Amino acid sequence: MKKTKIALVQMESLVGERQRNLKKIEHYIKEAYKNKVDIICFPEASIDGYSKQVDCAKDEEVSKLRKILTAWAMDYSITILVGFIEGNSTDKPYITHLIITPDGKIDFYRKSHLGKSEIEHFSSGNELPVFKTPTSSIGIQMCWETHFPEISRVLALKGATIIFTPFASPVKTGEKGIWLKYLAARAYDNTVFIAACNLIGTNGKGATFGGGLLVLDPKGNSIGEDFNGEESILFVELDPELINCIRKEESSMKFRYYMNYRRPELYKEICKYQ
Repeated sequence: MKKTKIALVQMESLVGERQRNLKKIEHYIKEAYKNKVDIICFPEASIDGYSKQVDCAKDEEVSKLRKILTAWAMDYSITILVGFIEGNSTDKPYITHLIITPDGKIDFYRKSHLGKSEIEHFSSGNELPVFKTPTSSIGIQMCWETHFPEISRVLALKGATIIFTPFASPVKTGEKGIWLKYLAARAYDNTVFIAACNLIGTNGKGATFGGGLLVLDPKGNSIGEDFNGEESILFVELDPELINCIRKEESSMKFRYYMNYRRPELYKEICKYQ
């Protein structure tokens, strides 16, 4: 991993107001460019607004959207992580996060673990990919999915050094306290940076989101946060020295890379109990 400057955004995204949401997204990308950011991450479903009754874009609309985002990534030399609702051949769309790198390459992550209230309305993705950016390897673990330590472990084993966790969480109070409990564990157990961002305000259809921005280092310590209750962008520079040192085991027992000492042959029962 190289030194990486990231930006996290908490924003209000209204359902049915894609152009309004995109205008706001472009504004934050420009702010990130001014601050020489390598990667900017927006919340879950930030392009379309999070709702279980979102009208999915048609193929030509998705193609136009990708062209716009690709142009921004290339023009501003930045990797963009942004969420939308992706239609498919069924009546149940995916909750998708796009990853667009400065060379114009587009990848996607489809939410693989759906919450109880989402299963009826959305389709599940079936892959846990890791994506290469110019400065680091990254994974994405969305909202509800952050409660599953197996996802973080797989992403770390595949080489992710930063896991971005975009939320559309309706929790209004105590989010920081909750995040610091289990997101810190994800960071510490897997020796990764965790970068969380959440929708804030209303979606225009009756739902309200709690907001919050948080960055944790590979030992689970907060190195950047914003819980001011308003739309905002947070800039944090990630120093790779600690994570590189731990993963190469160039230091004392205090910074040992525990995953090198796992015994996978003993863990097969995890898959047995379903």
